[in-house]
Amino acid sequence: MLRLPLLAAPGTPPFLFTFLLATVKLYPAARDLLFIFILNKSAVFTPSMSRAHAESVIKNIIREIAQQCASKGDAVSETLVAFMVKAVVLDPDNLFNVDRTLTKQDVQKLIELCVGKLLEKESPSLDTIKMQVFFDMNYTSRREFVEEHQKVLQARLLPLCREITDSRAKTREDLEGLYDKIISYVLLRSGLGSATHITARETTAALESVFPQVELATFMSLLKKDKEQQLNELTMIVTGILLFNKDSGKGGEGIEDLPAILNEALPAASRDIENELEGTQKLAWQYTALLESLTGSDTDSAVHPNLIKKALYNVRQHEAFLKLLLADVILCAKQVEILQTELTARMAMLKAIVHTNTVVPTSQVFPHFTVVAKLWAGLQDEVLLLSTLNNMVVSLRPYLSAQAHLLGAGPLQQLLEGITIKTDLERLTESGEDRIDPVEMKSCEWFLPETTANIDKLPLQYRGVCGYTLIKKDGLLLPGNPNIGVLKHKEKFYSFSSRQAAFEFASKADEYIELVAERAKKSPELIQLLELHQQFASVTPYSQMQSGERLLVKPITKSDSSTQTDTHLLESNIVKSYEWNEWELRRKAIKLANLRGKVTRSMQTNLSHMRRHNTTQTFLPKDAACQTKRDGHSNVPKPQVYLAGLRGGETTTTHMTKVNLTRAVDE
Repeated sequence: MLRLPLLAAPGTPPFLFTFLLATVKLYPAARDLLFIFILNKSAVFTPSMSRAHAESVIKNIIREIAQQCASKGDAVSETLVAFMVKAVVLDPDNLFNVDRTLTKQDVQKLIELCVGKLLEKESPSLDTIKMQVFFDMNYTSRREFVEEHQKVLQARLLPLCREITDSRAKTREDLEGLYDKIISYVLLRSGLGSATHITARETTAALESVFPQVELATFMSLLKKDKEQQLNELTMIVTGILLFNKDSGKGGEGIEDLPAILNEALPAASRDIENELEGTQKLAWQYTALLESLTGSDTDSAVHPNLIKKALYNVRQHEAFLKLLLADVILCAKQVEILQTELTARMAMLKAIVHTNTVVPTSQVFPHFTVVAKLWAGLQDEVLLLSTLNNMVVSLRPYLSAQAHLLGAGPLQQLLEGITIKTDLERLTESGEDRIDPVEMKSCEWFLPETTANIDKLPLQYRGVCGYTLIKKDGLLLPGNPNIGVLKHKEKFYSFSSRQAAFEFASKADEYIELVAERAKKSPELIQLLELHQQFASVTPYSQMQSGERLLVKPITKSDSSTQTDTHLLESNIVKSYEWNEWELRRKAIKLANLRGKVTRSMQTNLSHMRRHNTTQTFLPKDAACQTKRDGHSNVPKPQVYLAGLRGGETTTTHMTKVNLTRAVDE
């Protein structure tokens, strides 16, 4: 018996964490493996166990699961087994206790559960996982595809290239054989044919015009690196000549018309993917409507709701992959259009140069031939890429068989009787007007369409699915609507299917985020479908993989460090005036002796007297003004009142008289 050490951050279950990282070594690009303490039938991990031994034990466990599946008639890859191990450990229903030691029964239980999951028949969940594994292991970006294609091409040409560069031909027959090898290299490198192809004769003539056999002696005298460079340059120039002759109608009968092929294949590929995407989306809308009708109802259904949810996950994952492939086909079409435009323009320039001059210098046409060859190589890459994308689309279809068999067109239509089926666009249109008011929840940061530019470009969590609906409706996937309002929580963005869902999620965001992660543990296909790699440290989706990463496994982050050591720790005592050549010393001595009899004089002339260059920089005054306060007033008559009789006097009355002397306003 053995107790697992804590290898993760505080709060992370050790058993869960170690098994999450247990399969890192299985993927080609992940080189870092943490030690895992697993009890096997014949081997136990200990802290002192070497890395090689630890990896060997892990592989033995994975291999044992694969062998048990093979013995029961179902061959599975080690990659799929590794993913299933993580899925089984993540599921809380399997009750792997992380607080006690692991026994042989625990490991045996793990193996039995994995074998049982892998051997399930007509399981949409297993089909989804297989689809994710297949796509992850076969899909690659455009840049990686071109780089891989170039590596394969160079590997195929490497033996022939070595024969050419290492050749020590001396006799006439040997030189002719070497020249034939150069022709074969040019044909294979350019992709325009082989030595037995119809273009071999034209290639020989084009190479003779650029590199006649008499120059083989000069070629043999070059270094190996220079020979390889010259072979590549000759290939580019000869390819450009052959393509120019084909465009001019003077040859190139065996060269395929790649622009015409691509112009026909690209629309066809786009239509096929769009048609398949339309069918997949229709199934997703039907499953969504059926689940909504079953949620909260007591009506007995002929199909268990859990099976419908698994089928919904299956078609939604297929929809996501098809959208990604369709985007690549569209990008491929744009790239082909650019290459064709540049190729047409370059051919027109070549024709203008060649037809207007009787003798054309090689310095004028060879660069154009090289550019033409590069553009043609780009079209060849697009043909291969398009073929790969088409194969990917076809290869994804078998992973829909389980849900299609269990929920056929006939039974599904019977279940959908009387149910309104809404498309994703209709749902977005209905909920788009019910927007949130940020004033109602000032503690959260909201983004609205009228205040946020390109709100549809925000990196939404859960692939744009409403997390609140996923929890409240027991795993139902509903697309979020950014027009309702996008919540920003801890530098992440969340969209919702309704205004109420937005407020409920925002009020307890951390709690719902944790519930979504727990939900994904029960349905491991959701980890990649909803891009939940941030909640699981060892998970990375295909869309965010770096070059070389594979299968949802992100290598452990490391940093390179280095130290600088001074070349000379002590100060150098180099006398720069030192001279080892005695003749140089003699010349310096004669020069010094000659200078002893010289006198240096200077005088001031009238032209230079009191003259020097003066420069003055000034800053011109700028106009400035300021606004001051202006007093305003109005002139009204001043009130004046006269009281008569205050001091006595000759008056007929015995009381005081009041007289108003104020002038009228209009005076």
